[in-house]
Amino acid sequence: MTVRSISRCIRVFSFSFLLFPLLLFFLSGAARAQDVRVLLLDGEFNQIPAAGEKISLLDTTAGRLLLGDKPYSGQIEVWRGSGGLYLIDKVDLEDYVKSVVKSETGKDWALEALKAQAVISRTYAVNKLIHSEQMKYDLTSSVLDQVYGGDVGDNKDVSEAVDDTRGQILVYNGQPIEAFFHSTSCGETEDPYAVFGRHIPYLKPVKVDCGLSPYSSWARRFPAARIEAALKAGGIDTGAINDIKIKSYTCTGRVADLEIDGTKGVFTLKAGDARKLLGWKALPSTEFTVRPSGGFWEFEGKGYGHGVGLCQWSALEMARDGETYQQILAYFYPGTELSVWK
Repeated sequence: MTVRSISRCIRVFSFSFLLFPLLLFFLSGAARAQDVRVLLLDGEFNQIPAAGEKISLLDTTAGRLLLGDKPYSGQIEVWRGSGGLYLIDKVDLEDYVKSVVKSETGKDWALEALKAQAVISRTYAVNKLIHSEQMKYDLTSSVLDQVYGGDVGDNKDVSEAVDDTRGQILVYNGQPIEAFFHSTSCGETEDPYAVFGRHIPYLKPVKVDCGLSPYSSWARRFPAARIEAALKAGGIDTGAINDIKIKSYTCTGRVADLEIDGTKGVFTLKAGDARKLLGWKALPSTEFTVRPSGGFWEFEGKGYGHGVGLCQWSALEMARDGETYQQILAYFYPGTELSVWK
């Protein structure tokens, strides 16, 4: 038995012991129905209200909305602000979770991995619900939160995963956790302090495998002019770039800071900000090397996402190896408990 297996067994035992009384509570009654309000970001509707922006309700309709190629059902609200029009979909929490699970996972995903995703997506939404009382919406439909793609349609596996875990969320000290997750980590998940600047007791780096992920390795090539333009758009005018070096690393070996030497000075840039400026998909993770190549900069790396919390491709591998969603959640969120949102 490997060190990882032993560690996982210990965590699973602790998690299951704590789960038992909560499971009895879960079986004693159904979870309370709850609506969430989702700001739709798609196509022309691609911005969120600015801080302090006053928005007013223009119209509300119950029915079906086709936005781009995505169908949305529920209560659709149209709001107007100084930045334009905003669409908010008021939808049942469980229907929202089904859509997120479908959007955030892959085809033919193992059922236990889908259940784990259902629990953390529901937990993420509930945490946002609790902290969004002064806002007109609870979540956005984009990667700013978690991807909500509208109606699920006929998807048996997703519906089964959400229905079988109905109402279940993860809590720590009785409170819904910040259920961060990401696509791919290779070797080890990230310490939240490196990404969010704070320690979170139930989010610690854990060993993972990423062999199933298409992002187990990747390479990107950017023209120097593109990087210079992206930095300038973000308020960093380096001028022509002479050199890009890795200045520091996080405790898990990811890049923390870059040093950029330009004709207008030397600048330090956080690797996470580099991803944001160049594009989250364009630069998939902060675990990379960088080198010049004839007017271009070549990045080679592995992983996709910020690296904190559950690694979706590793969760899939664990599910295919026969582990339950409870075991998967216990491994990635040690010290948490399963409870029911009510």
